[in-house]
Amino acid sequence: MLKRGYFFLAYWLSWLAFGAVALALSAACAILLALPGRARCAGAIRAVIRGLFSFWVGWLRALGLFVFSWDDARLEALPRPAVVVANHPSLVDATFLLPHLPDAVCILKPALLRNPFFGAAARVAGYGARDAGVDLIRGVAQTVADGRTLLIFPEGTRTDPGVPCNELKPGFALIARRARVPIQVLIVRTERDLLPRGRPWWRMPRVPIRYAVLVDRQIDASADRPIADIVAEVQGRFHAGLACAP
Repeated sequence: MLKRGYFFLAYWLSWLAFGAVALALSAACAILLALPGRARCAGAIRAVIRGLFSFWVGWLRALGLFVFSWDDARLEALPRPAVVVANHPSLVDATFLLPHLPDAVCILKPALLRNPFFGAAARVAGYGARDAGVDLIRGVAQTVADGRTLLIFPEGTRTDPGVPCNELKPGFALIARRARVPIQVLIVRTERDLLPRGRPWWRMPRVPIRYAVLVDRQIDASADRPIADIVAEVQGRFHAGLACAP
């Protein structure tokens, strides 16, 4: 009972700290949004976001809430620039992955860009909204071609309950082809009750939570490959990587 009480308190304090810091950063970025030349601040805000996420991951580890397993050597050797794709089992995936991808941009659900805790910071950082269509593909592809890595969850939302991976949207392949960069597959393995789709964030999962990130293969996105073949290969990598999860 005492141990359960400790984890409950640690879990809630962690989220309260995350929310308070995120709200403060977003308030500061809301001021930047009103100023001319805010694009010059994008790199600095991305660095701040990565630093805060990295600190939060360390905090969760120190409290014993999470047991992390990173494919560290291979994460350090990821190609740059690249389109990095990962499956999306939980609400916190971007939070855990972005610290390992220096100066990366990502594509978010439109609702997150309106979220008072994260929206202003995400806009200043240059993160894109998923509903921008062709303009998004062109703009993000140019950003990647200019040397930045893109993190994207091609399922489009968190994985549905009962399946290893949702059907993938093809936008990631179009961006990689247009930017002429490889697609790097990451496999995320974690407990299915870690804030999956349909589960409210305030319901504490079973702790400690195991969270593993494996670096899978690079996928060729050259112009002579049909987009459907690229998407099918990435879907296959996700299914293969998750099928052998312990």
